[in-house]
Amino acid sequence: MTETVAAIVAAHRAGTMMPAPTIARCYQRIRDYNDPAVFISLRDEKDALAEAATLSSKDPARLPLYGVPVAVKDNIDVAGLPTTAACPAFAYSPSRDATSVARLRAAGAIIIGKTNLDQFATGLVGVRSPYGIPKNPMRGDLIPGGSSSGSAVAVSAGLVPLALGTDTAGSGRVPAMLNNIIGLKPSLGLISTSGVVPACRTLDCVSIFSLTTDDAMTALAAMAGPDDADPYSRGRPLAQTTAFPANLRLGVPRSGQLIFFGDKASEQAYGEALKRWASLGATLVEFDLEPCYETARLLYEGPWIAERYLVIRDLLASSPEAIHPVTREITLPGARLTAADTFAALYRLQALRKLSEHTFANLDALVLPTAPTAYSTAQVLANPIELNSRLGTYTNFVNLLDLCGLALPAAMRPDDIPFGITLLAPGGQDAQLASIGRVFHADTRLPLGSKALPQPPLAALSANPNGDEIAIAVVGAHLSGMALNGELREFGGRLLESARTAPDYRLYALDTTPPKPGMLRVEAGTGASIELEVWALPAAAFGKFVAAIPPPLSIGTVRLADGRGLKGFIVEPADIDGARDISSFGGWRAFMAEAAAL
Repeated sequence: MTETVAAIVAAHRAGTMMPAPTIARCYQRIRDYNDPAVFISLRDEKDALAEAATLSSKDPARLPLYGVPVAVKDNIDVAGLPTTAACPAFAYSPSRDATSVARLRAAGAIIIGKTNLDQFATGLVGVRSPYGIPKNPMRGDLIPGGSSSGSAVAVSAGLVPLALGTDTAGSGRVPAMLNNIIGLKPSLGLISTSGVVPACRTLDCVSIFSLTTDDAMTALAAMAGPDDADPYSRGRPLAQTTAFPANLRLGVPRSGQLIFFGDKASEQAYGEALKRWASLGATLVEFDLEPCYETARLLYEGPWIAERYLVIRDLLASSPEAIHPVTREITLPGARLTAADTFAALYRLQALRKLSEHTFANLDALVLPTAPTAYSTAQVLANPIELNSRLGTYTNFVNLLDLCGLALPAAMRPDDIPFGITLLAPGGQDAQLASIGRVFHADTRLPLGSKALPQPPLAALSANPNGDEIAIAVVGAHLSGMALNGELREFGGRLLESARTAPDYRLYALDTTPPKPGMLRVEAGTGASIELEVWALPAAAFGKFVAAIPPPLSIGTVRLADGRGLKGFIVEPADIDGARDISSFGGWRAFMAEAAAL
């Protein structure tokens, strides 16, 4: 299922695909993938197909997940399927869906099955399950990451385009990095946890795995909202995703505070990610990471481990052998904590939250490695607790500080291990993280998941340029990271989206310094669709920018693939005499990449 959620919904609404065949293909891909450790249980295919068929009687425009197949982590209730939390002795049969699942169904999603996890969602590695270890589709010797191992693998491997996980200490973010996908950890209480087997009830979140940030936000919008069945639910409004903001300020740790455990490849990849943010116009501001480290230590050294103990206390007493030995070792200390320990930790946490508030006073978000390194399954099995702890270096403190997070693919290391970053902001800022994260991910041009699916152009947003801005389409040397992009930034430009033209253009390599292309409009439908970026320029600067454009380029109206018309760079027929037609490359970046390789 290599299609994105957006592509599936668009095809279903247009009638070029139908939900039932989409679901049938999903099941076939699961059979072909043939890894029994990904799913703990699958829904009967006939039942899923029957539910998909009923969607034809509904208005597709009112179903944001119309016919989308979804996998659900097996600590979240789905009516008709057992909930095991990866512990057969704990299993039960829920009579109703978890609130999150019910809301997905109401949005048109079709639940496919329940995915594997580190038992009782205790772990960041994905190897602590009696149902086996899901194979990481990016590199077979790597751990899949946990605890939401099966959900992350299912999305990366193209089995489903969307999956639910949970996240208490990083379980929705670490697997996202290791599988080269998006991991959205929403603000506490934004998605109801009613019907979720708790890990730490005060910190638990339902998380989302997808191929793009926009897909994750579509699912979040479908599930978000208060729920009387969840006492920890909050009525936090979810804002709309907007254009990439001007004057973005991102927090990065002070020099010497980051820990990579000797992993030079990850350290280098993080440095390159920061350069990418700077090229996108962000200002990087140092902050003190030490309070975050102290908060992280509270999670497993403080009273929150008692919450995990409460969930399995009865099973520990009656059948301790039914619990994974590592899970048992981690959880048992929770029985010894006192009320005094609890209040001492709560007092310190409150002080740390105040420090966090001060940190964000002058920042829009933090940007950190999702995890400092990556490990093989063999390494983790040989040293299960220490290596698991290392993976949580940049995730364990997030829910304690009431932050929201968005894990993004950032690079593919030379050793074929994915590297990712996570954006963090105060609770309630989920849409802000999506607004900046979607642009960063698009700028990486990384393939989606493990199937080398190219990223689609960023979808147009309902938000337009601000009232004092004018949108302009650029196709050549002014693209992000290219030779003249700095000119746009000097005039106060900001990137709105990546897009493509209608198939009405030819692209030519002009004889200029620095090298530039010329885009010529031809008869509708007889040309190529050319990659471009849409930027917003302050109205006061637009005229100055246009006046500085040297011949043979000029500004005209460019028609995009979605029908919009924008001001953009064009060239006249008389100016391409003798120029090489490079339309087959689909854009200036691809042409320049080949030229650089020669």
